[in-house]
Amino acid sequence: MNGLKDQGLDFFLELNRIEYVAPKVNRGIQIVFVINDVLTVETNRRFYSLGENDLLLLNRNQLYQFHGTKDNCVLLLTITDSFIDRFYPEYHIRRFKCFSQEVEMGRELKVDNIRKLLAEMMITYLRREESYKLEIQGNICQILIILIRNFSFEGTAFEKIDTDDQRLTQIIDYMERNYEQLITLEEMAQKTFLSTAYLSRYFKQKMGMGFSRFLMNIRLKHGVKDLLYSADSISQIAMKNGFPNIKSFTNLFKEVYGVTPHEYRETHSAEQQMDSVNRYNLNDSETLMKSLDVLTKLGMILTADDKMYVNTETRYEELSIELTREKQGLIDLPENILMISELKELLKEDVRSQVLMVKDELGLGFIGIRHLVSGTTILPSVETDERVATTSSYFNINGALNFMEKHNLSLFVRVDYQEISKDQKQYFSKLAKLLHHCLQVYGERYLSKWHFMFYEPYFTAVESNSLQQVYLKLYRLLKQHVPGIQVGVFLPFSFYDEKIPKEHIWQVKEGDHIDFIGYHANQNEVIDFTEMGDDRFSLAKEYIADTTNKVKGFLKQHQIDKPLFLVSWNTLSGNTRYTNGTFFRGALVLKNALDLANKIESLAFWINTELHEEDKQNLRIRLEGLELFHYFKGKRPAYYAMLFANKLKGEVVAKGHDYLMTQTNRGYQLVLMNCNYVNPYYSIEEAFLQKLNKDIRVKISGIQRGEYQVRKYIFDKDNGALYTNWWKLSSKYGMDAEIIDYITRSSHPSLELFDESIDDEWVFYSYMTTNAIHFFDIRKAIEFSD
Repeated sequence: MNGLKDQGLDFFLELNRIEYVAPKVNRGIQIVFVINDVLTVETNRRFYSLGENDLLLLNRNQLYQFHGTKDNCVLLLTITDSFIDRFYPEYHIRRFKCFSQEVEMGRELKVDNIRKLLAEMMITYLRREESYKLEIQGNICQILIILIRNFSFEGTAFEKIDTDDQRLTQIIDYMERNYEQLITLEEMAQKTFLSTAYLSRYFKQKMGMGFSRFLMNIRLKHGVKDLLYSADSISQIAMKNGFPNIKSFTNLFKEVYGVTPHEYRETHSAEQQMDSVNRYNLNDSETLMKSLDVLTKLGMILTADDKMYVNTETRYEELSIELTREKQGLIDLPENILMISELKELLKEDVRSQVLMVKDELGLGFIGIRHLVSGTTILPSVETDERVATTSSYFNINGALNFMEKHNLSLFVRVDYQEISKDQKQYFSKLAKLLHHCLQVYGERYLSKWHFMFYEPYFTAVESNSLQQVYLKLYRLLKQHVPGIQVGVFLPFSFYDEKIPKEHIWQVKEGDHIDFIGYHANQNEVIDFTEMGDDRFSLAKEYIADTTNKVKGFLKQHQIDKPLFLVSWNTLSGNTRYTNGTFFRGALVLKNALDLANKIESLAFWINTELHEEDKQNLRIRLEGLELFHYFKGKRPAYYAMLFANKLKGEVVAKGHDYLMTQTNRGYQLVLMNCNYVNPYYSIEEAFLQKLNKDIRVKISGIQRGEYQVRKYIFDKDNGALYTNWWKLSSKYGMDAEIIDYITRSSHPSLELFDESIDDEWVFYSYMTTNAIHFFDIRKAIEFSD
């Protein structure tokens, strides 16, 4: 087939079997896509060995030649200057770098996208349905968008040549073809029927440099290629490429590259050496494909797993990270508290399995409970005539505490004033008996790790002195039985007023009788969800960190320095079932947890949705606290966010608003976050969410040179979020255990693996959906030797 050439000369599409293509200067940009076998492409800079499925882009005005086999199959797409100019005026000052074997990490999917568009174009042409030309035109535009947004760089002088200027094009073409010969300005002026003075001014005006310097740059580019890909001596390379002597070659080389040709070759000696391909003084030998056998391979490209994404609304950002020589310290994450409502819940096997999972993967110090003596965990006393009773009121408590002691977990008890005030005498009597029992069974050393937090909410009708008296009574009772036990208070702190209500002011007077301070920070509290403007939601950005800093400042004013426990917190979630769950917020959870590192002692989570909502059944849906598990044991976003926090090891070497990088004994770790603080009601608008996605070009300087294995974990709404799979498998007839089990097993972050050779600077791309987390474990490769 002769290929497709559109009548407006916008593009040329050809499917060829190529043995040789004599040297040519490219017009427009050309994409070379090898469908079958191999093809060698030689440009004025280097050789490219293309295998099956390899793709290479040739820039405008680039000299190239092909050498292939008799059985190869190559798809060529040439897009003309005139077509690109109409829609992309910056084209003349840009160039593209796209070779599938050397694409930067994170750009592989973009290359796959181009492959599929090329295959689609070819099949569309072969079918030639009514609208095939429009479809091909649309595909070309999509390819150009991908190239411009992902593979575009500032162009060199040669790419900036105005190809509409035929005289200039002929001069450059002649110089490129005959650079190894003696070429003078006078000779070129005669060939173009111009005066020497005019040609000198004209060339410098068009190219931004003089004629001789431009010619020497061409010779230098070819010399560098020979230096890397041939065994010729430096003297031979200088003479072969038109330099009058080795001195002129060496001087220019050192001026441009900063080192001598010999030093440059030594530095790059690890690069693959190839014999130079001879120039073929032959006419082009292209056997056009007449068979449709290639349709099978084109079809395979189209039906390959589609991991591409549409990024027409994506923000593009560049992130430069310079590693500091001085380490910024370790990440000291808060110890986790897992809230389970009543202690008896630990008798359930599913609760125990979740607790152990959290302990093993996230780290866990405390089990948080309420109603220790006033709930249903302590069994009613039973009358018996047995000489030795076989029943005990503490049977459930023993079962739960045995489990906790075995796994080195401590108790964190919230004691409500209202709970005590119903019958103070009875409450303290029960508490004293329980402490006595636990001391007998478990010993003082274990009980000394327990924490009791006295709680009364911000708005209260109880007078300050009554709260103070009850707290001190609780404090003395606990310390009398277990001197080392920790007793603290909940500080009902106002973010806006930066103070506590007068009913709670007694706390600042009792610093000597307070071992720790509990507080809460819920971003939902500063938001009016009936307002849809973005400005209101920007208030939530630093709310949890700011609240923590304000609490610290308030306590410092009153000379109180106590460990802080964030016992209740949340990120933006909405206030109805309509938004709860639909708004993915993994990065928000991780960002806040990292912001709190080194600042607080403990951080609390609810174990699962079921127990949390049972405990808060009298409240609106905007619950306090984050759950780690769903009703059906599936892991919620907070679980995976904290999993990545716990995976971070080593010392911090770089830190920014949405990223953190550490150095470990195995290499490095990097976490990227795309944090978005917007109205959760927008989460149902897919078009709006796409505008929050961002494509990041990351450049890291200062990494130790060497070979690395990079493990990239992606956690976003499509990789790890329960609700995505839940929606996909929803049915009006319900779900059985098999479907729920599949959702649970399939909802986890994805893992990609890369082998990277890093030479001080590493560049890659990450495409991040809203509130996504990308975690990189960059491990130094260990070479094996016999």
